[in-house]
Amino acid sequence: METERHPFDPFLPPEARVLFLGTFPAKPHRWSMRFYYPNFLNDFWRIMGLVFFGDAKHFESRGAKAWDEEAIRAFCAGKALAFSDTAEEIRRLKGNASDAALEVVRPRDVDGLLVHLPRCRAIATTGGKAAEVVAGLYGVEPPVVGGFVPVRVGDGRVPAFWRLPSTSRAYPLPLEKKAAAYRAFFSALGIRN
Repeated sequence: METERHPFDPFLPPEARVLFLGTFPAKPHRWSMRFYYPNFLNDFWRIMGLVFFGDAKHFESRGAKAWDEEAIRAFCAGKALAFSDTAEEIRRLKGNASDAALEVVRPRDVDGLLVHLPRCRAIATTGGKAAEVVAGLYGVEPPVVGGFVPVRVGDGRVPAFWRLPSTSRAYPLPLEKKAAAYRAFFSALGIRN
């Protein structure tokens, strides 16, 4: 079974205080942009719209079922949010992006990412598989959904490793409740709209 390498470079604004880590993007035919959480059916950008603008459609491109990549990149840079995924290389066991159907062949070097983020104080995973990968990298148990545990990273920092609700529509939690969990996360970090 063939493997896939991650298609996106990490997005690492040097002033970033949070590093968001998912698992791996869907196949390219599902993308509506070339950035993290590219599938229009994934709720990550709806959640960000609700949390920061009170509008789940804030990041939608007008007249298309697509995300406004330029607005998203500007927002992330302005809020000091970094993005990557936990898998550098995967196998799709069932041909989709479901966490249950992904085998992580080679994880991303999270310590290597954090070297570029000297102000980062939180690692936030956006799903169960991502939380498992990060927990394995740092030898800790994954936190409960909505919770965090401290982890010691390569340069001696001890950021909080958060596990947030999955933004996949397959995760059985209403959008408003997902947004409430993300709102509480940002509030705990002092990141406001």
